[in-house]
Amino acid sequence: MGIADTFKALGSPVRREILVLLRGGRLSAGEIGEHFSMTGATISHHLSQLKKADLVFEIKEKNFVYYELNATVFEEVMLWVAQFREGENDEGK
Repeated sequence: MGIADTFKALGSPVRREILVLLRGGRLSAGEIGEHFSMTGATISHHLSQLKKADLVFEIKEKNFVYYELNATVFEEVMLWVAQFREGENDEGK
């Protein structure tokens, strides 16, 4: 999706923590849920928002669904943010 969806998804501390968990590799929704004291439906909502923002993707294997980071989106966001670093793109100075 767009950068607005990305920043909206990153606005939630729970979703940011899910992303940190996924840095270690793919996890199922149940494995992710073990790290939080919330319902499975709430975890599913957060995962849905992360998928909508293309920050994670699903891998289906037999009866399981695993979630994994989509590093490409993070690279795009970092490139976008980098343009605001002091001293960069200061044309005419």
